[in-house]
Amino acid sequence: MQIPDIIIAVDGYSSTGKSTFAKRIASEFSFLYLDSGAMYRAVTLYAIEHGIISPSGEIDRQALCRALPALDIHFEDTGNGSRTYIGDKCVEKDIRTLAVSDKVSLIAAVPEVRNFIDDRLREFGRKKRVVMDGRDIGTTVFPDAELKIFMTADPVVRARRRADEMKRKGEKADIQEVAKNLRERDFIDSHREVSPLTKADDAIVLDNSDMTIEDQMKWIRQIISDRFSYVRV
Repeated sequence: MQIPDIIIAVDGYSSTGKSTFAKRIASEFSFLYLDSGAMYRAVTLYAIEHGIISPSGEIDRQALCRALPALDIHFEDTGNGSRTYIGDKCVEKDIRTLAVSDKVSLIAAVPEVRNFIDDRLREFGRKKRVVMDGRDIGTTVFPDAELKIFMTADPVVRARRRADEMKRKGEKADIQEVAKNLRERDFIDSHREVSPLTKADDAIVLDNSDMTIEDQMKWIRQIISDRFSYVRV
């Protein structure tokens, strides 16, 4: 029996492994994976490179709003997974730096940015069979998603995971600085005026502090089996 045509929304705090989890779900069930966080990071990178956001975090909202309509952010399959592009330039590595991480929550709090990205994400979701991770997928982008997951983990675990990820990419990672960045992002994401990070009432909580990715996949298979009578063959 094949899993029905549904949308799976994966929300939660940063560095809980949302993207890794969502990608594995997409691969196993032949869903389209959409990385909303990459789109916000791409807008942030553009804003940094064009002086739209200052080092201190001040945003020139007029300049940002003027730039959005023509900003071509998209994904391309390079044969080794999906990669994020701005125009014809691959920015996958650039958007994962700490410099972008420091500013992405500020950019994501701008209503015009959220509307810009939400509209594009909904276009992708029209045909269903989509799994998407982010901060407000189950509450704002796809409030009618058939399955909603809210991911969390111990802050110490999250900081260690993020630092390890940065080191694997050859970036310097001070665990205290990473933890501070995560706390700041949590506060901004949870307190922004537009689409704050919050668990949807019908979302299922996944605390993966002590879980491997295989543990998480076993968990989601059981959830899907119970809810949609899916039998894996």
